[in-house]
Amino acid sequence: MIAADVIERVLTTARARGASFAEVYCEDRRNVSVSFDDGRVDQVSNGRDRGAGIRVVRGETTGYAHTADLSEASLLAAAQAAADAAGAGDGGSHTVSLDGREPDRGVRRKVAVSPLDVTKAARVALLEAANDAARSVSSSIVQVSAGIGDSVKRVLIANTDGVFATDEVTRVLFRVSAVADGDTGMQTGSESLGYTLGWEIFDETSVADLARSAADQAVLKLRARPAPSGQMPVVIAKGTGGVLFHEACGHGLEADHVAKGASVYAGRIGELVASPLVTLVDDGTVPGEWGTRSFDDEGHATRRNVLIRDGVLVDYMWDHLRADREGRPVSGNGRREDYTSLPMVRMTNTFVLAGPDDPDDIISSTANGVYVARLGGGSVNTATGDFVFGMREAYLIENGRITEPLREGNLIGNGPQVLSDIDMLGHDFDMGGPGTCGKDGQGVPVGTGQPTLRVASLTVGGTAA
Repeated sequence: MIAADVIERVLTTARARGASFAEVYCEDRRNVSVSFDDGRVDQVSNGRDRGAGIRVVRGETTGYAHTADLSEASLLAAAQAAADAAGAGDGGSHTVSLDGREPDRGVRRKVAVSPLDVTKAARVALLEAANDAARSVSSSIVQVSAGIGDSVKRVLIANTDGVFATDEVTRVLFRVSAVADGDTGMQTGSESLGYTLGWEIFDETSVADLARSAADQAVLKLRARPAPSGQMPVVIAKGTGGVLFHEACGHGLEADHVAKGASVYAGRIGELVASPLVTLVDDGTVPGEWGTRSFDDEGHATRRNVLIRDGVLVDYMWDHLRADREGRPVSGNGRREDYTSLPMVRMTNTFVLAGPDDPDDIISSTANGVYVARLGGGSVNTATGDFVFGMREAYLIENGRITEPLREGNLIGNGPQVLSDIDMLGHDFDMGGPGTCGKDGQGVPVGTGQPTLRVASLTVGGTAA
C-alpha cells in the first residue's frame, strides 16, 4: 500500500520536533450496499475510500492530520502538520485535513468468496427472496425492507515503537424488517446477520428464514397486550441481552472513561462488582464475529481479555497511550472508525460466559415476570451506570410459563446493580447479531453475546395499568 522506506521518512518527519511517539495509519476500503423496499430496488451504492492518518504525541499533546492523497509528498506534509500541532503544547488534540488525488487501486483477497466477485444481480436475488418469504407469512404484512452491505478494507499501521502491521478485513451485513397492519395498528419485526467473513455466509444461512422470522415477530405483536410496569424478575434470552452488558457496563470498563473519572468502575479492581455467576469477556479473536480483527487500529494483536471473573473486576480495556502511561500491556482495544479519526479505547466482541443453569429451569422457577426474546436499542450514563433499553420482543411469564406477547416497552435500571442481581445463568451461550458502537462521534462494528439469564428484579416501563 505504501513502501516501507516512505513510511520510515514519514515517521522521521513526524518526530522531527521532539515527539515521543508517531504513527501512520493507512486504509483502502471498498464497499457496496443494496437496499430493497416496497418490492423493488430502492438504492445501490458502490464506493471507495482511501487515505492515511498521521498521529504525533508530544507530552500530553496529540497532533493528528489525515489526507486522501497517499503520495509521499502529501504524507510528509501531513506528518509535518501533525508534528506542528503536537508542538503547540496546549494539552489538546488537533486534527488537520489535507485533500489530495485518488490513488491507484489494488486489493488482495483472503476469504472463501470475496464480495468483490459478487454481481449486483446476485445481491438483488437475495433481497427478492427475503421480500417474498416475509410476505408469504401473512396477508397482514404490508411492507418489507431489506438490505445487504459489504466491505473489503486493507489497512497498514506503523509507528515509532516498532509496530508494522498489515491486514485485510472483509465484512458482510444483511438486514430485513417487516411491518404488519391490524386492529392494534402497525407492528414491526426485524432480523439481521453480520460476520467478518465473505459471501460464503449465504451458503450457510437462509435469508428467507430470517425474513420469515421478522414477519412472524410483526404478526405476533398484532395481538400483543401492553407491557406491565414496575419491578419484577426479567429473563433475557440467549444472545440478545449482550447489548445490555456492552452498554451498561462495557463502556465503563474502557480505560479512557476510567482515567477521566467518568466510570462507576474507576478504582475498583479486585472488588466484587457483579454476581459470582458472572464472568465478562471482551475478545477480538472470536472467528468470524462482527467485532473480530487480527489486530486493533493501533497495530496491536487483538486478544481475549477477561474483565470480570466470578463477579470480581480484574481489568479494564486499554489502548496504546493509556497502557503505556499506566505501565500496562495493551489489550488490543485501540479502535477508530476510519483514517480521519483518532483511535480510542473501544470494545470488540463483549459477552458473558455460560453458567450452570438449564434455560428451561430459569423459566419454570420464575413465578411471574417478563421474558425478553429480543432487546432493542438503549442508552447509558457511564458515570452512574443508569440505563434504558427497549424490549423489541417480549412475553409475560405466568406461573413459570411463557404466555402472552407484549407490546414494546423499556427496561430501566443500573448496570452494576443488574450485574449483582443476576441470580440464574444458563449454559446455552450464544452470540447476538451485529452492532455498531457509537462513541465520541465514531462508530465501529462490535459483537455481543450471553446465555439465557435472570435478573431477580428490574424495572419494566410498560403502559399497562
